[in-house]
Amino acid sequence: MSFKEDPRAIRTQEMLKATLLELLQEGHSLHQISIQELTKRANLNRTTFYLHYQNINELKEHLTYDILQVLTDKIENLTAVFDRNRKENLIQLLDYLREQRNHILALVQFEQVEKHLLFLMKDLIVTRRNQSKNIGRKTFVDKDIKTASIVGVIMWWLKYGLHLDSAYIADQINLMYRT
Repeated sequence: MSFKEDPRAIRTQEMLKATLLELLQEGHSLHQISIQELTKRANLNRTTFYLHYQNINELKEHLTYDILQVLTDKIENLTAVFDRNRKENLIQLLDYLREQRNHILALVQFEQVEKHLLFLMKDLIVTRRNQSKNIGRKTFVDKDIKTASIVGVIMWWLKYGLHLDSAYIADQINLMYRT
């Protein structure tokens, strides 16, 4: 029999995560946020916080894990699809990133988020190269350079380029994949 978590506990954890994200988006650094400030903003008491988390870092880890898990699933889907669906899945990934933009930008201050994104994109590039029909081509751009370039384009887009739609950015990323 599988254990089912209490919906109230799930709701409380989501409230705490959402409040932490709010504070980070307002420009507070993690070490500036106290449990008292967090719980007051979430309309909860400190005891409730400690029922779920030992400290703010543990809450941040859970929050980061949740977002990175969805991101991981979406990028892994890109490795499994064939050429005709890749652009559509890339657009879906970019749409997700756009929807989660504020969360991602708030969490980018934690090194693990960018490292995880770099790791996922590098894995995607290596997998696609291994699946490529053009294996004999010797004009490959180093996978680390390509990964950094693609992540750089995505981060630039999230920070400054939202006037460009997901399909346009997907086209630009696809052009980068061709070399």
